[in-house]
Amino acid sequence: MRRCESSSRSSVSTPPSTTSGFDAAFNYKTAPIADQLAELAPDGVDVVFDNVGGEAMEAGIGALRVHARFVLAGMLSQYNDEAVVGPRNLWHLSITRSRILAFMVSEEMDLRERFLREASGWIAEGTLRHRETIREGFDGMFDAFLAMMRGENTGKMVVRV
Repeated sequence: MRRCESSSRSSVSTPPSTTSGFDAAFNYKTAPIADQLAELAPDGVDVVFDNVGGEAMEAGIGALRVHARFVLAGMLSQYNDEAVVGPRNLWHLSITRSRILAFMVSEEMDLRERFLREASGWIAEGTLRHRETIREGFDGMFDAFLAMMRGENTGKMVVRV
């Protein structure tokens, strides 16, 4: 199994497995995503989790193996874009007999307490890892937001007030 992570950070050349559990990482701003996926996972992928849409979604669909799963959790790249870029390769889902599942966290609120309980345990035992960038102070909130929009954060951008 090969686990790959994409990021806009220039530091993705650092071996990601030491901090995030991924086998490989790539910077989606340095080369086409499809090319990087083909290099890192030449036999294709079994699971894609996408919350970006656009080029990332198209590349993920194009890399699917037979009976793969594609989880769509958002389309960040298109929230403020008037020229919506949709995947031009949806036919690949039929060819690979793969499934796509879309979800919204707001539909799963009844699972919130269970998730918090289970995820807290996983974080405590190190099974689930998370990363965050923390900025200090209410006055720095705007700068933190702009830094997040430029991709300067690792994981969640948090402002501690």
